[in-house]
Amino acid sequence: MRDSSRQQFMAEMAIYMPVNASFIRHASVWVDDAWGFMAGWNFFLYEAILIPFEISALNLVIRFWSDSVPVGAICAACIVTYGIINLAAVRWYGEAEFWLSWGKILLMGIVFSFTFITMVGGNPKHDAYGFRYWNNPGPFAEYLSGGAMGRWKGFLSALWAASFAIVGPEYMAMVAGEAKLPRITVKRAFKAVYIRFGVFFIGGALCVGIVLPYNDQTLIANQGSGTGAASPYVIAMQNLGVNGLPHLVNALLVTSIYSAGDAYVYCASRTLHGLASDGHAPAFLKKCTKKGVPIYCLMITMLFPFLSLLQLSNGAYVVLSWLVNIVTAGGIIDYIIICVNYIFFWRACKAQGVNRREFSYYAYFQPWSTVFALCFEICVVVCYGYVNFMPGSFDISSFFTHYAMVFAAIILFFFWKIYKRTKFVKPHEADLVWDRPAIERYELTTLDQDTGFWRELIEIIGLKKKMSEGEAVSF
Repeated sequence: MRDSSRQQFMAEMAIYMPVNASFIRHASVWVDDAWGFMAGWNFFLYEAILIPFEISALNLVIRFWSDSVPVGAICAACIVTYGIINLAAVRWYGEAEFWLSWGKILLMGIVFSFTFITMVGGNPKHDAYGFRYWNNPGPFAEYLSGGAMGRWKGFLSALWAASFAIVGPEYMAMVAGEAKLPRITVKRAFKAVYIRFGVFFIGGALCVGIVLPYNDQTLIANQGSGTGAASPYVIAMQNLGVNGLPHLVNALLVTSIYSAGDAYVYCASRTLHGLASDGHAPAFLKKCTKKGVPIYCLMITMLFPFLSLLQLSNGAYVVLSWLVNIVTAGGIIDYIIICVNYIFFWRACKAQGVNRREFSYYAYFQPWSTVFALCFEICVVVCYGYVNFMPGSFDISSFFTHYAMVFAAIILFFFWKIYKRTKFVKPHEADLVWDRPAIERYELTTLDQDTGFWRELIEIIGLKKKMSEGEAVSF
C-alpha cells in the first residue's frame, strides 16, 4: 500500500508539471527553496554513494570465481571505465546502458525459469520440492532473539532491505521533462511500474523463498564471507547439482551491477549540474564540454567511487553493509520529500480552486494516503537503526551509517533556510502555472508523434539522434 500510494501522488505531480528533476524542483517551487536545496543535495549524495556500493557488490560477485583477483584492481578498473564512458557523448552512454540492460532482463528470465522448472522436479536430483521451504522452516526467520519477537525483528530487517531495493518511480519523475508527450508517455511509464513491482520485486522475493530455506547452512556460512557464493540462487543451483548455470548467472550479475554503477555516475553528475543551474551549487559546475558533458560535475562525482577502496582494510562485506545503511536512509528521505511536496501541492490546488479530477493522472484517496505514506516513511527512517538502542548493542560505525543521511538532510535544510532566509510557500501563493504554457504549446506541436512507451524509453536513454547532438541533460 505504501508503494502504491507513493506511486500515485508522485505520478500526479510529475504528469501535471513534467519538468526536469521534477520532485526536486517541485520542492523548491511548491514547498520552500530550502526544501528544494535539501532535496537536490540528498538525491545527489544518494546516487553518488551508490557508485562505491555497486563497485563493492561487483567485487563480491567476481570473487565467486577466484579470491586471487586484487580488490584494488577491480575498483580501479571500474573507476577508469566509468570515467571514460561518461566523458563520451550522451549518445554513447545511452547505447552502453541499452545493451547492458538486456543482461538484466535475461537474468530475471533465467532465475524465474530456474525456480519453476526445478520446483516441479526438473533438476538433476528429480526433487519436486515445490513450496517445501514455506512449511519447513517456514517464511519468517528469527532475528536477534527467539519466538514471536524474533520473527517480528526478522520482518523489520526484511523491511529495511526492501526499503533499499524498491526504487524506480522517482527516476521516471526525474526525466519527465525530457520525454516527448510527457502526459502520455510518462503516464504509461508510471502505470508500467505496477507490473515491475509485481513481477520483479514481489516475484523475485517469492522465488528466493521457494528455492532456498533461510536456514540453509551454506547461506549462513557465506553471509559474511565476502564471496559471490552468498547469492541464494547460486547456492540453490549448487545444492541441486545444476552445473554451468551458476557461472552464467554470476556473469549476468556482473553486467547488471556494472551497468547500475555506470548509470549512477551519469545520474549523479547530471543532478549536480541541475543543482548548479538552479543556484543551489557553485556556478562553475554549470560548465559543459562541447559534447554536453558537465565536466566539473563529473569530476566531483568520480571522487565517490574511491570510497570502494575501503574494502582494502575493512573487507567487502563490512563496507557493503555501511553503504547499504547510508543509501537506504537517503532513499527513504527522498520519499519523505515527495510526500511533503504532494501535501503542499494538494493544499495549493484546493486553495486556488484547481479541480484535480481534470488532471491527466488523478491520485485517489488524497491527501490521506499521502499522510499515511509520510508517517510510515518517517517511522522507518527513525527506527531504521533501532538495533543500536538495544542494551549492549550500540556501535559507532553502525549508528553513523544508519543516521548520517538523516542528520545531513536536517543540516542542509536549516543551513539554506537561515542563509537565504527562505519561507514556506503559502497555498494561495504557490505557482501552479509555472511551465505549463510552454509544455502545452510543445505538446500541441507533437500530437501526431506519439511513438509509444518503449520507443520513447529508448529515446530518453539516448539512442536517438537528438541525444547525440551533445546537449547536457540536467536533472
